[in-house]
Amino acid sequence: MNPYARTELLLGADGMARLHSSKVAVFGLGGVGGYVVEALARCGIGALDLIDHDTVSLTNLNRQLLATRQSIGQDKVEAAAARVHSIDPDIQVRPLKLFYGPDTAHLFDFTQYNYVVDAIDTVTAKLALVTAAQAAGTPIISSMGTGNKLDPTKFQIADISKTSVCPLARIMRKECAKRGIRRLKVLFSTEDPVIPCPDTASCEELPEGRRALPGSVSFVPSVAGLIIAGEVIRDLTANA
Repeated sequence: MNPYARTELLLGADGMARLHSSKVAVFGLGGVGGYVVEALARCGIGALDLIDHDTVSLTNLNRQLLATRQSIGQDKVEAAAARVHSIDPDIQVRPLKLFYGPDTAHLFDFTQYNYVVDAIDTVTAKLALVTAAQAAGTPIISSMGTGNKLDPTKFQIADISKTSVCPLARIMRKECAKRGIRRLKVLFSTEDPVIPCPDTASCEELPEGRRALPGSVSFVPSVAGLIIAGEVIRDLTANA
């Protein structure tokens, strides 16, 4: 029996063949990236490179697909690889525990990918990733901010030049213009950020360079991840 039979009813045999022969890199396996990987695996992507430097923590339980009581302390890339193989053991998975940046950029040949997903939240790394993917002629979609949001219906797909409201998109739009990046498909939200409650405390340590942690819930980054995965699947199967 074909586990992708229901998908094939919508995408056709040619579409499924394209997915099975495609290789996608997902950078960042948090609230957004984890759901991207899940949807891609369940659509039958042939190969996945999974890149993240972090481990699963207790505070990930409220919103990240990979986080369970059993996976706390595991490397996110290993937890994601195991989940993908529990869905389809034939998917080729390469888990890479690292942070993409100048010190690790040489490990990647972006011409080998059919698509790249940027689900990381550091501006410098996002810009480096976009620049490398576009230099290789590889399609990329970049997730803007999903923190401090409560309305998943406000997500949109657009070129970075058409974004509004989102603070991260504002910074990326400016920095892309400086670097001559003329086009970049992104997911962003038109919802005004919610101001976090001042009388609550977090047990998470602040990442380097960050002044505050954003609030997040289960039903916002998950929707963002699924929308992004849908864009990847549609682009890979276009004209199939």
